[in-house]
Amino acid sequence: MRRIYTYGGRPATRNLTVADLRANKASGIKMTQVSALNGEEAAACEAAGIDLITIADVDIKEVRTAAPTTFVTGSQTMVQYVTEDEALGAAIRCAEQGADAIYTPRGLKTIERLAGEGLCVQGHLGLVPRLSTCVGGLRVIGRTADEAMRLWEDFRRLEEAGAVAAEVECVAVEALVEIGKRSGLVTHSIGAGSGGDIIFSFMEDICGDVETPPRHARAWADMLSLRRAMAAERLKGLTGFRDAVRAGTFPHETHQVPMTAGEHGKFREALDKWQPVHR
Repeated sequence: MRRIYTYGGRPATRNLTVADLRANKASGIKMTQVSALNGEEAAACEAAGIDLITIADVDIKEVRTAAPTTFVTGSQTMVQYVTEDEALGAAIRCAEQGADAIYTPRGLKTIERLAGEGLCVQGHLGLVPRLSTCVGGLRVIGRTADEAMRLWEDFRRLEEAGAVAAEVECVAVEALVEIGKRSGLVTHSIGAGSGGDIIFSFMEDICGDVETPPRHARAWADMLSLRRAMAAERLKGLTGFRDAVRAGTFPHETHQVPMTAGEHGKFREALDKWQPVHR
């Protein structure tokens, strides 16, 4: 464990620092990264010994509380912040609350702006799904030498802009292996094979919680079946409740509390004698 100060100036302990990520890259030590949607999932990642967690930046407070020692990357979306100033402000707030790195899929100017404030920034290379129309759809990048060379140039530009890492999505495995040897960026591989320094996968893919997982995903659990079973039990409970109410069998006398013996008659008698004060 490493003792650090957060960007917000608070003492903390982390399993990894950026320096450790770079050292592991140089040593060929593979690391794991998993997405988390809430504190419960983040706590499970920390309990399982996952090396890094990636989250929506707006969830940082809950996740940081649930997983206090795991390296956490706060992720911005493509459309969440329009201007560089907005992205910078959000990144500083996220880091202040304990994020160890900031992910942004935006352009090099945004990367430079965030890195210029000392933030550890992660970009996105290869297939960027929200920009997939620019490359002809959802496909693997770098299967030809020419395209792999263009990807290499993208790596160079991203590193020169000040990024410390890159999510590398759907890239031909040999392309990432060769680029990774020559780039100082710590690479987070998702659908880009074993050449990444960090192997990244989504929680729902790992846990078998999607009907149609991507080709590059593998499940080690079957949460989807459990969710379907729970949904069936929920429907069973709701329909049973509805039918019992309609049939007059619920609430049953065992679910009700009667008045004290003799008090019901007294109450009825009092009601019959009651007269309104104002007519």
